Amino acid sequence: MGRVGLTPERLTRAGAELADEAGFEQVTVSALARRFDVKVASLYSHVKSSQDLRTRIALLALEELADRGSEALAGRAGKDALVALADVYRDYARQHPGRYAATKLRLTPEAAAASAGGRHAEMTRAILRGYDLSEPDQTHAVRLLGSVFHGYVDLELAGGFSHSAPDSQESWSRVLDALDALLRNWPAP
Repeated sequence: MGRVGLTPERLTRAGAELADEAGFEQVTVSALARRFDVKVASLYSHVKSSQDLRTRIALLALEELADRGSEALAGRAGKDALVALADVYRDYARQHPGRYAATKLRLTPEAAAASAGGRHAEMTRAILRGYDLSEPDQTHAVRLLGSVFHGYVDLELAGGFSHSAPDSQESWSRVLDALDALLRNWPAP
């Protein structure tokens, strides 16, 4: 296959697919060049480096995840919204493990400003409006939810819950019940 049709967007999507297949840490310009059967140098007119490629994949994944979250939250409030957003993160991680790993890439301030990261925070804050939390408790709760969602999903993806009962889905449901109860009864400072 020749260089025809190679664009930064096409390379980013191919890199995201490679991340899902082989793991995000395996994504390099060299690996992508092998995938397209081209010389590594021919890709440098489209991406600056392996780090640039990984950043592009992270931005893509954050955007995909934010789009799914927005769709899932439409018309929902309270616990229903909490569960919907939590399930979006978990389902995305299961369907796209490499892309999900990319969402945790530390971005430069410029890339972070251009990312969908702000949309994620807005969605979480929208959920929290249903729990009547004010600042700074709202920020504490945003951090709590992110920590629980990502922590649980990371442990589950690593096989941490596969060898014991009850099953992981039952625990996930109970964790979300507990988060809902905590948010409804947020402790006073």
